[in-house]
Amino acid sequence: MLEHLIQQSDRTYEELADEFSRMDPRAAISARHLGRLARGERDLASSTPATRRALQAMFSKPIDELQRPWTPHQLTPAPERQIVDPTGAGPERNLLAMAAQRARQYAMLAAESTSPAAIEQLAEDVQRLALAYPQRPVSQVLPDLAETQDTLFTLLERRQAPNQSRDLHFLAGITSGLLAKVSHDMADPYSAMLQARTAVLCAEQAGHPGLQAWLRGLQSLVAYWAGRYAEAVRYAEAGREYATQAGGTTAVWLPASAARAYAALGNAEQAKAAITEAEDAWSRVRPDEMDEMGGICTFNQPRTLYYASDALAWLPGEATNTERYALRAAQAYADPNDPAWAFGDQAGSHANLAIARVAGGDLDAAADALAPVLDLPADQRINGIVHSVRRVHQAITRAGHADGARELVDGIEHFTHAPANALPR
Repeated sequence: MLEHLIQQSDRTYEELADEFSRMDPRAAISARHLGRLARGERDLASSTPATRRALQAMFSKPIDELQRPWTPHQLTPAPERQIVDPTGAGPERNLLAMAAQRARQYAMLAAESTSPAAIEQLAEDVQRLALAYPQRPVSQVLPDLAETQDTLFTLLERRQAPNQSRDLHFLAGITSGLLAKVSHDMADPYSAMLQARTAVLCAEQAGHPGLQAWLRGLQSLVAYWAGRYAEAVRYAEAGREYATQAGGTTAVWLPASAARAYAALGNAEQAKAAITEAEDAWSRVRPDEMDEMGGICTFNQPRTLYYASDALAWLPGEATNTERYALRAAQAYADPNDPAWAFGDQAGSHANLAIARVAGGDLDAAADALAPVLDLPADQRINGIVHSVRRVHQAITRAGHADGARELVDGIEHFTHAPANALPR
């Protein structure tokens, strides 16, 4: 039924996906995923509550009716916002979309050398994914990421002109870096580092210091959440020279990353010095090619606040400063329509705010701070968020507040037992 109603509509899957985002940012969905839901390749009932609500509002039908088989004799009046196609050419639109995608693949892969137009299209694809990554569940961006990486590697396996090779290696490096982040988010640090090392090779071939610096930051992030704190410091330090050459926001990210790894190691003096270094680095930032990609490829002011709170939350006696940074970060991430918004960093900021309030003995305020995180759907319970929530649990038990915060402890344990990496593949 859902596929039939979409075919009757005067809108493409891409247009409908954009409308989803406007209706409710929590219901953001890719055109590819919407097509799979429509064709019955994905179960509507297993979608997020926000997605189900948006579908029901858009088509004025309950979910159980939208996923029923459609037969020609059914009377299916279209919702008011839809325009019925009088030519009955609905099925042909799917064929046209498939043909357009096949034509795109041919244009990318069939030529002797890659055209500037093809590289421009790939750059737009990679930028779109970089922008979407911090704001959408992994399941929504992974299919496009894997397909884009495959296209780039296929092109790179052929002989390319030097300029084209440089551009393709640059884009392949970013795409492989994003797939490293996917692996990390799904709690697979081995695959994450494998993708990251491949991305580093691409960055070397591209001769791109900004990409090299960004990838060292990514490796530091993976090592940090895997509990390899000394390794996280080494990766952050290894990227400094590249960041200086590039001049972009990775010059802020790397010391911020080192700060929280130092703090986890118990080195309060180095951690605080690194926070100060990161804050001071903003005065010297000159946006580079990575920053122009946007999204996860750039480091912004809210993330600086979040990383500082994450570092300070490790240190005894720093509850006041932790709360100050975490509260500012949570406020900076309050608007999901802000381009800088990232659900993972927002959740981490709230978790750090809860840790600070536990240290101050205000368990009710800690529960309030963590409530938005515990409400996240399963497909957004990525590795870093789960670890952040566990740190709140540890703070409660170490402070001897487990009995007085039984409901909060139960909520945390329920949350961490259903992470994103446990969802069916």
